[in-house]
Amino acid sequence: MELVALDALDPLIRARRTSMLVDQARPVPHDLVTRLCELATWAPNHKRTWPWRFALLEGDARGRLGNVIADAMDAQGDPPEKVLKARGKYLRTPATLVVGTAVGDSPLRTAENRDAVAAGIQNLLLAATAAGLATYWGSCPKGANDVVGELVGWESGTHVTALIYLGWATSEVAPPERPAPALTFHA
Repeated sequence: MELVALDALDPLIRARRTSMLVDQARPVPHDLVTRLCELATWAPNHKRTWPWRFALLEGDARGRLGNVIADAMDAQGDPPEKVLKARGKYLRTPATLVVGTAVGDSPLRTAENRDAVAAGIQNLLLAATAAGLATYWGSCPKGANDVVGELVGWESGTHVTALIYLGWATSEVAPPERPAPALTFHA
C-alpha cells in the first residue's frame, strides 16, 4: 500500500477553504459525491455503529430544502429578513449535501456517533478540495432539524450534522490567520 507522505498531505489540509465561489451551472457528478461519502465513512467510529447518513439535493430539491428550513425558522420567530434569505440560500451552489448522524442506543453512543460523523465530514471536505470542489459546511438552523430529516427521508431522531454546499471552485480563497495550537507537553 502506498501512503501519502506528510509533506504531500500538509498542503492539501492547508488548501481546504470554506467557499461558495463556484460555477453554478456545472453539476457535481453523482459518482464523485458517492466517492466523497464513501471516504467520509473511513473516519473512526467507536463500536462500528456506522452512523453516517447522506442526502444529495440538486435542482428543485434545493429550493424545497430552503422552504422547509425557512418555514421552521418562521415558526421559531426568526426575523423576516433571515427567513427570506433562508428560502434562497441553498440555490447558491449546484448541490447541497445533507449529512446526518443516526441516534445511538444511549446518550454516550449518540455523542460518539456525532463525533464520528464530524470526523467523516472532514475527510469529505479534504477529498472535495483534492477533486477541485469548493465547499461550505453550514449548520441546520434551530428548529429545522426534524423537517430537514423528514424531507430527505431519514429515520426520526437523526441529527442534521451538516448542510454542505458543493460546487466547482472558480477562484481561490486566501487562508485565514490561525493561532498556534494550544498544546502542552507532560513527561
